[in-house]
Amino acid sequence: MTELVTSGHEAPSGWRVAVLGGGAWGTALALAMLRAGHFVRLYARDPETVAAIDRGENPRYLPGIALQPGIVATTDIAAALDGADCVLAVAPAQALRAMLAGAREHVPSGVPLVLCAKGIERDTGALLSAIVEQALPNNPVAALSGPSFATDVARGLPTAVVVAARDADLAADLAARFSAENLRCYSSDDLVGVEIGGALKNVFAIAAGAVTGARLGASAQAAMVTRGFVELRRIGAALGARPETLMGLSGLGDLLLTCSSAQSRNFAYGLALGQGKPLAGLPLAEGVPTAAIAARLAAERGIDAPIITAVAAILDGTVTIGQAVTALMTRPLKTETDI
Repeated sequence: MTELVTSGHEAPSGWRVAVLGGGAWGTALALAMLRAGHFVRLYARDPETVAAIDRGENPRYLPGIALQPGIVATTDIAAALDGADCVLAVAPAQALRAMLAGAREHVPSGVPLVLCAKGIERDTGALLSAIVEQALPNNPVAALSGPSFATDVARGLPTAVVVAARDADLAADLAARFSAENLRCYSSDDLVGVEIGGALKNVFAIAAGAVTGARLGASAQAAMVTRGFVELRRIGAALGARPETLMGLSGLGDLLLTCSSAQSRNFAYGLALGQGKPLAGLPLAEGVPTAAIAARLAAERGIDAPIITAVAAILDGTVTIGQAVTALMTRPLKTETDI
């Protein structure tokens, strides 16, 4: 059993927050929780990551950023979850089910589990909240989402996000507890809407990166993002999301951020795709598996989603970027507001 690695500092007052995931986002959220006055335990599978956090750094995922002392890191998931008042699940969407299977017997009953990854499960088409409800039926589920890069949060730069749960009081309580200087958390009871916005924006970020990489111009990128938002609203409405949620931080806000910067792994993946560069070895882009399942869901429900469908086809090699653009530009004309 791996011993807990501590910084030697006294634990702050507040909740005992377990962060499951030692990557860039998990480490950034651990810092955010520390700044909000909570005692933080972080679980990472990699002993080198745990040792690095003990030294006050995470050079593999957050190079050049000094970590505030106080994070307790461990490779023992049971130790990380022991006595937790809240759990932040930061595993990638496609790995969430397996991680919960390993954590299930150690998660204290009744404590909220907050989803901090974005995506749709590839094999089942399930939203991540549904996976939690299956694996941990005695734990309320919430989601944290919005326009936020891990490096910005880790550095303590001003960031606004939304915390959603079906129970509005729980969402408000979590948002209040997570908020700190330079991290403003809004609350929402539209859990589905927040999840859909966070998942689908990754697909459109790949498209935006591909448009940029293929040198199709700023006008094409603006059109793609705008029409992509229309598709997000269509799918969101079909799944029960509220329109005002998709207009907010977890929808339009996150879409604008991830479709405009190479800091986004999904945009960077699309950029390399558009430039014809090798994709092997690039950081995980959650929009890749999400594109395929989103295209399938749209087809099954009869939802017009040409950009999502085009991204999925490009990724599986069915069409080239040029062919996809031609198909999009020659679609039958209709009114812009025909949603």
